[in-house]
Amino acid sequence: MELDARKKKILQAVIKNYLETGEPVGSRTISKYTDLNLSSATIRNEMADLEEMGYIFQPHTSAGRIPTDAGYRLYVDDMLSEKMAAMKIDVEQAEQEDEAHEEIDRRIDRIEEVLKDMAKMLANNTNYTSMISMPQPNKNRLKFVQLTLVDPEKLLTTVVLEGNIVKNEMIKLDKEIDPETLLKLNILFNNELNGKSLREINFEMAANMADSAGELGELVSEIINAISAAIGSADGIQIFTSGATNIFKYPELSDTSRASGLIGTLEEKELLTGLLADTAEEDGAENTGIQVYIGQETSVSSMQDCAVVTATYEFEKGVYGKVGIIGPKRMDYEKVMDALKNVTGSLDKQFRKPEK
Repeated sequence: MELDARKKKILQAVIKNYLETGEPVGSRTISKYTDLNLSSATIRNEMADLEEMGYIFQPHTSAGRIPTDAGYRLYVDDMLSEKMAAMKIDVEQAEQEDEAHEEIDRRIDRIEEVLKDMAKMLANNTNYTSMISMPQPNKNRLKFVQLTLVDPEKLLTTVVLEGNIVKNEMIKLDKEIDPETLLKLNILFNNELNGKSLREINFEMAANMADSAGELGELVSEIINAISAAIGSADGIQIFTSGATNIFKYPELSDTSRASGLIGTLEEKELLTGLLADTAEEDGAENTGIQVYIGQETSVSSMQDCAVVTATYEFEKGVYGKVGIIGPKRMDYEKVMDALKNVTGSLDKQFRKPEK
């Protein structure tokens, strides 16, 4: 029996509805979720065919249908096929973007020392740890994600970005996940993150996805970190840090395990790309872009005993960088916010072109 376009559409509707509700899906529900304009009786016949073909099944008499592993697989394969088909490079647009960014790149080359000095000054003035990212145009967006089990303890996260850029990140699993869960995770991440840039994959989005994933929330957070790191490495985000040894001034952060984990994160910098990517220009006091993350509000595990305060500076229209302070949860927030306002204001004045 051939799986025609109508059957595929009904199968997709069954899977999407089941993913949303977790309940068996009936023909009456499907008639509301599709644009086929079919009667419930016709949909029941099509669902019976799909069941015979092994794509859905009825868990018990008089219940609706739920997807089988084969149904999930067809759904995911079709979705990935569509993503691949859409991955065409627009050469003319790429050339235009390159020309527009050439001047930006030349100016960025000249500001590295300024940012290093700013990071050092912030660390000295606050007695905390500082971090500053190079300004970055918003250019890489997520095409799709493929999660693959390499072995029972390793999950390969393959991230495909605009321009056919492919990045891989490996995640170590604490416990095995079954094929159905893996398919659901693939569907979740592609539905939620398709077309998003690193700046749009922010802490609020990560927290919402983790909350909705229930017992898989911790794994979802790790996958989001891996995706952020992959996009950040593709963007070539450069981050300067200073004052790492200030950690040892605070007893709650200075024990061996906490301090080594935090210093390791500051040295490796990969996890910092996600931390500094959330621009939020409209948030915070007086539109300064200031955000405060306390304890577990940050998805970076080594910083969950800390407070992190970040602010955005504008290099020029559409090109932003971030400044951040890391310290104990009992940090002097008012002093830190004032320091960040002063630094971002200074950077804005130095880097932004005067308006004509």
